[in-house]
Amino acid sequence: MAKYGKWIGGGLGWALGGPIGGILGFLFGAMYDGMQSGTFEYKGEGQPTGGTAPRTQPGDFAASLLILSAAVMKADGKVVKSELDYVRQFLRQQFGEAIAAQQLIVLREVLKKQVDIRAVAGQIRQYMDYSSRLQLIHYLFGISRADGQVHASEVEMIGNISDLLGIRTNDYTSIRAMFFKGVDSAFKILEISPEASDEEVKKAYRRMAVKYHPDKVSHLGDEVQKAAKEKFQEVNAAYDQIKRQRGMS
Repeated sequence: MAKYGKWIGGGLGWALGGPIGGILGFLFGAMYDGMQSGTFEYKGEGQPTGGTAPRTQPGDFAASLLILSAAVMKADGKVVKSELDYVRQFLRQQFGEAIAAQQLIVLREVLKKQVDIRAVAGQIRQYMDYSSRLQLIHYLFGISRADGQVHASEVEMIGNISDLLGIRTNDYTSIRAMFFKGVDSAFKILEISPEASDEEVKKAYRRMAVKYHPDKVSHLGDEVQKAAKEKFQEVNAAYDQIKRQRGMS
């Protein structure tokens, strides 16, 4: 398992239990026996009182990303070499060469398995904070577009995953609009209608700037925080576009 140490980065917490833990056990061989005996099973130790979920670690996020990415890639019924090449490039840009190479090995193995997405998404929803789940959806759209086109079946899968992760409809629509540009995309990104007043536009921008601020996912590491800036930049670009259209100061 040592060869996967870098991408796991920071260790795995809640992801070592439940359906995600089962998948990791299948992939990492030596860990499997320990997981089956309960050694690696997450049982809630260290979980704060009051029902607050344990803090998501970089490894938890990476494992979730790879499993959900496999589901999106297989949504159209096939995974071709060009698609893997594009995903490799995407991962390299986001995480660097060394980590991307290790992630791709894991992804190839996950692609061979039939994964219960409902169960996996349920575990993620239970233990991962909302801002991190939003970042997962943003990543999935990026990967689905990695080969230069987005298949309807992939978008449908991302929509299903979004629902299972408990993502609010307006937030899903906002992120989707960052990848599917239309005449009203800027308004969708800010989660308002084109009929919104100038003051409502300003309020929406301030609200979205807080929601999508990269600091929200700083606990997931520099690579994820850097990628989160893309959402933040899209919010700024949408606001600037509306201001130009309306002549707002």
